[in-house]
Amino acid sequence: MKKLIYILVALVLVGAVAFKLIKNKKEMASEAAVAEIKSEAISVQVTEPKVGKIDKSFTAQGNFRPVQTLSLLSETTGQIQQVLKRKGDRVRQGELLVQVEANTAKADLATIEANYVKAKRDLGRFENLASGEAITKRQLEDARLQVQTTQAQLINARQRVAKTRIKAPISGEINEMYIEVGSYLNTGTKLYDIVNVDRLKLNVKVDESQVLLIQKGAKVQVKADVNAGQTFPGVVTAIAAQADNSLKYDVEIEVKNTNANSLRAGMYGTAAFEIADTRNALLIPREAIVGSLQDPAVYVVENNVAHLRKVKTGTVTQDQVEIAQGLKAGEKVVQSGQINLREGLKVSVL
Repeated sequence: MKKLIYILVALVLVGAVAFKLIKNKKEMASEAAVAEIKSEAISVQVTEPKVGKIDKSFTAQGNFRPVQTLSLLSETTGQIQQVLKRKGDRVRQGELLVQVEANTAKADLATIEANYVKAKRDLGRFENLASGEAITKRQLEDARLQVQTTQAQLINARQRVAKTRIKAPISGEINEMYIEVGSYLNTGTKLYDIVNVDRLKLNVKVDESQVLLIQKGAKVQVKADVNAGQTFPGVVTAIAAQADNSLKYDVEIEVKNTNANSLRAGMYGTAAFEIADTRNALLIPREAIVGSLQDPAVYVVENNVAHLRKVKTGTVTQDQVEIAQGLKAGEKVVQSGQINLREGLKVSVL
């Protein structure tokens, strides 16, 4: 038995040693491959940031939001008999959405109408009697008060009947519905979420140098990122008086949607602010940017080694990008060949 145990222990030790040798071999091969890559200089083309004239016009990104949104709540009680509009349907202001059972409300209305007619008839009779001093002034005042009371009850009863026909308070599209035929409503029951996307708000953020160039009422061209080929006219409706924690100012732009409502709330949009003036700026070719303009970086070449550096961009034109922070004029920036680069790799400048 002991002999068998010794044999098993020996086999385990041999297996562990073999596994360790294989692992070390793989690690050495991997390190050798990396060393080989680092030893090979990657060919790149470079450019230098240069100070040049740039249009003060600029763009800013944000999200579209509806000008009007509404959660429609029930103002009546009763069982739903008809649902005429459902999720995704477009509705017009005043259009019938839901019909609630109204028999009880109509019966109450009929009773109150009869009481109101009787009260007016009694008042006419009492006024005739009062002219002949056949009744007291108090009796006449009570008759007039009864007419006023039943008239108020009549107005209230008519409103209760009208509220059984639930209509759209705004025009728009039903984004969500919470009811079905047969549902019982209480006052305050949520019925629909209605969103009006005929007009939208694009909220963008601009820096302190840009906010001084914008005026309320200025016209702006707006594009949706998903359909950059189509532009929409916009108007600046509000400019923040105070910057946020990132020292950016909120600017609100109202945009008129197309007849097909091709813009949707929540989409990303870009506003182009046209400014008839120029200024000096540090510029590099747009193709030198690594990654997106939301998180820009460039490869800077120092002693034939590429170093990835984060930068802050300003105005973006068709082929040039303003560098607000992160670069100095005269530095060597990789313009093409970045696809093969990693931090610290050797490069050969073409």
